[in-house]
Amino acid sequence: MAQMLIGGELVGTRSGATIKVRNPASWEVVGEVPRGAGADVDAAVTAAAKALPGWAATPGTKRARLMHEAARRMHEAVDEVAKLLAQEHGKPLAHAKLEAGRVAENLEYFAGLADKLRGDYIPLDDPAKFGITMRRPVGVVAAITPWNFPLTLFANKLCPALAAGCTVVLKPASTTPLATQRAIEAISGAGFPAGVINTVHGSGSEIGDLLVSHPRVNKVAFTGQTETGKRIMALAAKNVTRVTLELGGSDPMIVADDADIRRASAAAAIGRFFNAGQACLAVKRIFVFEKVAEEFMTKLAERAQKEWKLGDQFAADTKMGPLHTEHQRAEVESQVADAVKRGARVLAGGERPKGDGLDRGWYYPATVLADVPYDSRVATEEVFGPAVPVFIVKDLDEAIAKANATVYGLGSSIFTKDMAKARRAAEQLEAGYTWVNDIQVAYDQLPFGGTKQSGFGKEHGVEALEGYLEKKSVVLASG
Repeated sequence: MAQMLIGGELVGTRSGATIKVRNPASWEVVGEVPRGAGADVDAAVTAAAKALPGWAATPGTKRARLMHEAARRMHEAVDEVAKLLAQEHGKPLAHAKLEAGRVAENLEYFAGLADKLRGDYIPLDDPAKFGITMRRPVGVVAAITPWNFPLTLFANKLCPALAAGCTVVLKPASTTPLATQRAIEAISGAGFPAGVINTVHGSGSEIGDLLVSHPRVNKVAFTGQTETGKRIMALAAKNVTRVTLELGGSDPMIVADDADIRRASAAAAIGRFFNAGQACLAVKRIFVFEKVAEEFMTKLAERAQKEWKLGDQFAADTKMGPLHTEHQRAEVESQVADAVKRGARVLAGGERPKGDGLDRGWYYPATVLADVPYDSRVATEEVFGPAVPVFIVKDLDEAIAKANATVYGLGSSIFTKDMAKARRAAEQLEAGYTWVNDIQVAYDQLPFGGTKQSGFGKEHGVEALEGYLEKKSVVLASG
């Protein structure tokens, strides 16, 4: 059984209660973790608070060396961690390996910034005085992460926090804790002081709420549903705890009449069907100009039917595994059924697969919908699964207006050969990220975060560090 890391020790719970972890392809139990309680949360936060002064005072060069060593150990553990991730999540093993490798890359990126934190010199009105600014770690960070990309998303929080000199208590999703716990053990083996990195397992409504409300937690970094993010904001307000929220999205893709249709359809398929569509940053609504609509929809439907093969996550030819839970599949099915009831046409997918062992797991095929009403659920809600509606628009003005008609503002993309159109889209799309003629992939070097109800604060890039640092002003006068 996996355990929790608290104060440098691997521990269980006093009650002995556990959470069983299941494979969504077969529903078999693949492991278990301790079901944490309030005492475990308090122990983890206390350990992090105790370790904070020493870790904050550790020179950036030493923090960087430890993080580089952690990256090396994570590289060595990729195969083991990826196997656990594929088992508990359902994503294909090849995709799990990519995700495990990203943890090491993230450690390396922020290790390179750990010794480059700087302040400023500010002349003042009085020539006998001058000002400086210092950057200090915010303190103990509670990192709460979801199940869809559990490794990537814990790394997005842990790595900048460590580089800034913060200590961390991590609560992984209760359905995907195994790979995260193993990765944390590999990372902590680099030699971080006891209490710098801690984990507590349990449900969000129990452990998550206790972490967010804890008076010794100085910052909460959360990725998950928008409604949960609102709850976290309300709980954090009681102690005026700062938050970074990366929440839901309904990312639009615009395909102009001069676009490379082959390239655009390939990007749309990857952007929608990768990870079985279970991504906040995914193509979820497509707006295509009327002139190329038929060609685009035909190519996208062909890709959905021929390229995105469902199967066991350990089969070499599997491109898409099962959805993570029975509830997740039922939700997507309900959204698709609502669109069809309102007049939408199914161009690909739309029904549960049968045979080849697919009856046992929570499988759902790559699905493409046309003639979708704008008031249907797939148009107005976040669709967290492999189904995408395609809307026909007359021009860029209509495409941008329709794209912005949502409470979300995470990612967006446009395919066009006209740089004037690309610039207009980049300037006017209400989103934290816009890709032009490219797949929706977030880069370590660029800040990532949403607008509107997709959250606030940045992950990735040097900007991510700002969320883990306090800027303090100091006035120096001659003696």
